[in-house]
Amino acid sequence: MSGHELSYVANKHFSIVLLNEAIADLVNAHARLDISQAWGDGTAVAADGTHMDTYLDNLLSETSVRYGKPGGIAYHHVSDTYIALFTHFIPCGVWEAVYIIEGLLKNTSEVQPTTVHADTQGQSFPVFALAHLLGFDLIPRIRNWKELTFYRPSKQSEYVHIDALFGEPGKNVIDFDLIESRFRHLMRVAVSVREGTISSSTLLKRLRSGSRKNATYAAFREVGRVIRTVQLLRYLSDAPLRRRVTAATNKVESFNRFSHWIGFGNRGVIADNDPIEQEKAMKFNALLTNTVIFHNALDIAEIIRQLLEEGWEIDPEDLAHISPYLTEHINRFGEYSTHELGIQPDAYDPKLDVDFIPLREQGPTAAGLGQAA
Repeated sequence: MSGHELSYVANKHFSIVLLNEAIADLVNAHARLDISQAWGDGTAVAADGTHMDTYLDNLLSETSVRYGKPGGIAYHHVSDTYIALFTHFIPCGVWEAVYIIEGLLKNTSEVQPTTVHADTQGQSFPVFALAHLLGFDLIPRIRNWKELTFYRPSKQSEYVHIDALFGEPGKNVIDFDLIESRFRHLMRVAVSVREGTISSSTLLKRLRSGSRKNATYAAFREVGRVIRTVQLLRYLSDAPLRRRVTAATNKVESFNRFSHWIGFGNRGVIADNDPIEQEKAMKFNALLTNTVIFHNALDIAEIIRQLLEEGWEIDPEDLAHISPYLTEHINRFGEYSTHELGIQPDAYDPKLDVDFIPLREQGPTAAGLGQAA
């Protein structure tokens, strides 16, 4: 590759870096708005992918088995405050779960969630294990219960009311000796992922496709069995937790619809055949979607101020049910006045005279499921 070609590729990668920085700046500004407190505290995020149409004659595009047409997957990490923290563009044939942790680690904003929700694909043992080792609480939405196995801590373990969940007595037992013998190695791997020596997606792909007799895979599997069993029991016994998971996954699905609505150009088809340009297109769409969310949040806050001035009493719980995925007031085709380009916009006011402490004291709720209008 010539020097000119290397420079060209470097510039394109630098553009992606700049887009990630712009998204992080917008996420930070959104987090400083008082109204965002009505929707969440930024400690939870939901990850999910949505199909994007592309032409078939390029390196990334594949025909999706699920959707039956060519394209790729826009994989978003959406905060409990409705805004997207990070976006990937990945092939249809890739196991989406390997990117659950990747987006968390690449998110450079001030909003650093510790809990991550995902759909059914997030139930893999290695994903549970790596998330736990990196300090993330992975709680996916559970659907196919019949296919899931609960694991006992020992052969002698029996439970009065729920023993049937664990299968035949003495079976499905965690190998804690293996975990203990390989734990230092597992931690070294986790530190390598945290420091960027190896990406989490690369590691999880290797663990998924590697030999089941591999000691590293076996150790990750055993840790994952422990963590997933605990999370399954939590999910079964904690109704508010199930509502929170449903609310979080509904938000990311609504974000997908909202971003599709905004990315209407070329009928939503990504025409570029260059994988880097496709990634940039996804990040531009995420940046634009976040900008509209931020703008809607400011408009909602301004209306609340007007209501307060008129003497209305504002219940913060009512605000929790308002979604910033509003579209009716937006003219997607635009009305452009070039003479306004040089006008400095007025400073926005992030403050809102509403007490959101009661919402935090109640804990996360299922409010604010958010549907794109």
